[in-house]
This record gives sequence, structure tokens and C-alpha cells, in this order.
Amino acid sequence: MRIVIQRVTSASVSVDNQIIGSIGQGLMVLVGVENGDTDDDCRWLAAKTVAMRIFDDDAGVMNRSVLDVGGNILAISQFTLTASTRKGNRPSYIRAAGHDLATRLYELYIAECGRLLGREVQRGRFGADMQVALVNSGPVTIIVDSRLRE
Repeated sequence: MRIVIQRVTSASVSVDNQIIGSIGQGLMVLVGVENGDTDDDCRWLAAKTVAMRIFDDDAGVMNRSVLDVGGNILAISQFTLTASTRKGNRPSYIRAAGHDLATRLYELYIAECGRLLGREVQRGRFGADMQVALVNSGPVTIIVDSRLRE
């Protein structure tokens, strides 16, 4: 699994011009699921997301997590994170997980983040054409891949 974490002051996701999820301060996370990803990958990423220290402390040092600052999470599925651009200019999505696995792991990621955060995680709609709006704070953007574990 691959995720892109963005520290935001606000973020929202809309489908058919209707906002279906929004947050103030927190993390907007794009979630991509690949063939072969497991529940363990998902749980590891959720724990990493909630514990990632990318919010400033009183000294202005990124030393606080979304949990520490009382922030929220908006998680949006995005199969294009699995793109391979090795050959040519048209990305290949051959590594993207099928609908059943991708849906299950996306839902597990949301549930695990919510459990660790202690509150509901806002979400996009899996498979929908979504419009995402955000104000990236910093900007701070972190890419995490469960297979690399770095």
C-alpha cells in the first residue's frame, strides 16, 4: 500500500457537487492499494499515519502527531498511486489491487485510523469521481509505502 499524507489546515472531498467529507486541521491522506497488500500493511500504515510527528510543537519543531494536536483525518482512495511510469508516457495501473481487495483494505485503513485516533475518520467514496480541495500547511507532504517500511 502507498499513502500520501498532507498536513492541512482544511480539506474536503465532493461527489456530484456535494461535500461528502471535510476536516479542519489534520491530515488529508490519499490511499492506494496494490496486488499482494495485506491487513498487516494496512494496520502498519494506519499506525504510522496517526503517530507521524509532522505538526509543530511550541518551539516550531515538527514534533507532534495528529493525535497530539487533536486533528482529524480525511482518507481518499486513489488507485493512481500504484502507477508505473517505467515504460513510455502512459502510466500502467497493472499493480492496482482489484475492487474487492482494494475496497476491503481502504475500509480497514479508515477503521484502524479511527480506532487509533479515537474518533471518526472522514472519507471519500471508493471508485467515485471526486473533487478534492485542501489547504496544505507548510507545505508538508509525506509519501509512505508499506513495502519499503521506511
